[in-house]
Amino acid sequence: MRPSDRLFRIMNVVHRGVLRITGGRWGWKVAHMPVLELTTTGRTTGQPRSVMLTTPLQEGTTIIVVASRGGSDEHPAWFLNLSAHAAVEVAIGGNPGRPARARVASPEERARLWPLITTAHERYAGYQAKTR
Repeated sequence: MRPSDRLFRIMNVVHRGVLRITGGRWGWKVAHMPVLELTTTGRTTGQPRSVMLTTPLQEGTTIIVVASRGGSDEHPAWFLNLSAHAAVEVAIGGNPGRPARARVASPEERARLWPLITTAHERYAGYQAKTR
């Protein structure tokens, strides 16, 4: 069974609560990965939408996130939002957000990056095995 949208929303509320209660001492690293807050523009509402995500890999100023949705065949809402509106805001480690431009990795980039991600973070390989 794949996680529901409701479960993801609850996880984000809990994550933000941990950050707030601990004054940011806990929650900026999960499963040995830095956590970021990604703010997209809602594709139908035009309103800002924020989600907490892990970043399994960073190359220079490029921040890589994986739209795995826990191995679901459906894309996460944040991915659909940034696909419609590439202008996003990214905040890492409690630092102020900064504007960024999101894009999907090219097939060549994915072929190079995916083995790096799955070697360091096996959970992603498991997600891939669950999805078509």
